[in-house]
Amino acid sequence: MSSRLGAIATNPLRTRADMADALRDLLAPLEPYASPGGARVRLGHTGAHYADACAELEGFARPLWGLAPLAAGGGAYAHWQRVVRGLAAGSDPQHPEFWGWPSPRNQRLVEMAAIGFALVLAPEQCWLPLRESERANLVAWLHTINRTETSDNNWHFFRVLVNMGLARVGVAPDQAASQRSLNRIEDFYLGDGWYNDGPAPRVQRDYYLPFALHFYGLIYAEVMGGTDPERARHYRERAARFAHDFVAWFAPGGAALPFGRSMTYRFAQGAFWGALAYAGVEALPWGVLKGLLLRHLRWWLQQPIFNGDGTLSIGYVYPNLHMAEDYNSPGSPYWALKAFLPLALPGDHPFWLAEELPLPELPPVSPQPHAGMLICRDGGHMFALSGLQHGAWARGGEAKYSRMAYSTQFGVSVPAGPYGLVQGAFDNTLALSDDGLHFRARTEPLEANITAAHVYSRWQPWPDVEVQTWLLPRLPWHVRIHRIRSARRLLSAEGGWALDRSGDDPGQPQGSDESGPGFALARYPAGWSGLRDLAGGRRGEVVRPSPNTNLLHPRTVLPTLHGAHEPGEHWLVCAVIGRAESATWDELWATPPQIDA
Repeated sequence: MSSRLGAIATNPLRTRADMADALRDLLAPLEPYASPGGARVRLGHTGAHYADACAELEGFARPLWGLAPLAAGGGAYAHWQRVVRGLAAGSDPQHPEFWGWPSPRNQRLVEMAAIGFALVLAPEQCWLPLRESERANLVAWLHTINRTETSDNNWHFFRVLVNMGLARVGVAPDQAASQRSLNRIEDFYLGDGWYNDGPAPRVQRDYYLPFALHFYGLIYAEVMGGTDPERARHYRERAARFAHDFVAWFAPGGAALPFGRSMTYRFAQGAFWGALAYAGVEALPWGVLKGLLLRHLRWWLQQPIFNGDGTLSIGYVYPNLHMAEDYNSPGSPYWALKAFLPLALPGDHPFWLAEELPLPELPPVSPQPHAGMLICRDGGHMFALSGLQHGAWARGGEAKYSRMAYSTQFGVSVPAGPYGLVQGAFDNTLALSDDGLHFRARTEPLEANITAAHVYSRWQPWPDVEVQTWLLPRLPWHVRIHRIRSARRLLSAEGGWALDRSGDDPGQPQGSDESGPGFALARYPAGWSGLRDLAGGRRGEVVRPSPNTNLLHPRTVLPTLHGAHEPGEHWLVCAVIGRAESATWDELWATPPQIDA
């Protein structure tokens, strides 16, 4: 372990000074990869769907999400001069490191937001040192966002942030363009503090709400509250309402629910809590907000999320390109630095003076209709039963949005290939096949609703096959009921929680797999996971999915129930359980919930 990684691993992350030290330790490994002109930071050789010039701009710009708050709060950073050189070079069309002009819906528009944000919070560091000609180039480059089409989602806030930055340094913003984007964002608001990230029929209500839509809205509320008080009030009120739902997405130890796309942004998951503090919104007591953010950072910085040189890897808990999006370049993970926004607050702010507090008492089951989830809490295990959202367009979108359950302890698995159960890694879903090789799971529900008692969805893997699914919390178990109506013969495979099988290494404590008619059970040092068939007719197997399919554990086992179904109507019912501790496993396993016929 390098001394830098050692410093991060031993940082207690209790105070404002600890947080500033952690940020500097995260940023220091980037400097050797900066280009001579400072405008590009090339961290690796894997590709995204955009050009390398955009990826290298990403490596330059995304650290500003942490650097700007550090500067605003009076914190020191040794490499501002390189950043300033990069701003000048990257925005100069005559310079070899010019970032290029943006085309519609281009990645450059995304990174402009970080620069606009830096102009808002840290003009002394990134504007005043520029010469007049350099300022003119930067302004001309940034202004292109006002006449270039953005994606019709949270990207509208990028235009707003750029114009806020221009206004902060005395440059005339495009108020009309900002207003159009602000008005469009209103179309995405659902009520109760929830947004959809874009227009219908997209149903995407994931971390882009807290770390994008609410995050930018809270910055807007704090910076523009004097000139746009009504909108600022709405943004603060919505964020406060959302906080009372979103707190349920976090486990007591700091882990957040792995769900949705862009999970390589890691501790951006918790950035919302710091944004509330920045905007002065005590949605939960200051000590609770502080605990949510700092526990989250502590949890993440104890995970193997780093490359050997100290840079953040593409992946989730460990480096893993299987789960990466098409738009994830080596610089993408640094969006995580949004979590450092509270460094902009003075040391005597109530957020920093408060004693860190644990999670508030939360109910065992929290219905969240806008997310289409029941959030369940079983001691330290937090999991969600899910039925509404979908995102098949994302890489591995079926797994990231449409699985039936997601867990802070067992994660979720993404497919490694199209063939069979080993490559498919079908945890927490019902996978159906008409040839025994290619399996289809729920991707986009045709109908979904949620009550306090269950999550319901109706879906069609083929035009002549319809499945109705009910998910019922029966803590620590959950029950799944499926009604299949099919015109073709089908094979089914229903997976439970994917369990870490690291303990099967030679010389390590051994695990065990057990399966038979109506059950499948895996027990390893990491815990245990199992399914029981409550309707009969299925046999159990413990599948060993391809490595690196699970977001939390590189190698897993997956208890699975198999069935064969002739054309007609069939009812499948099973109970699913998983625990990280094994003290009571025998008693729990022997007493599954019963469902009345």
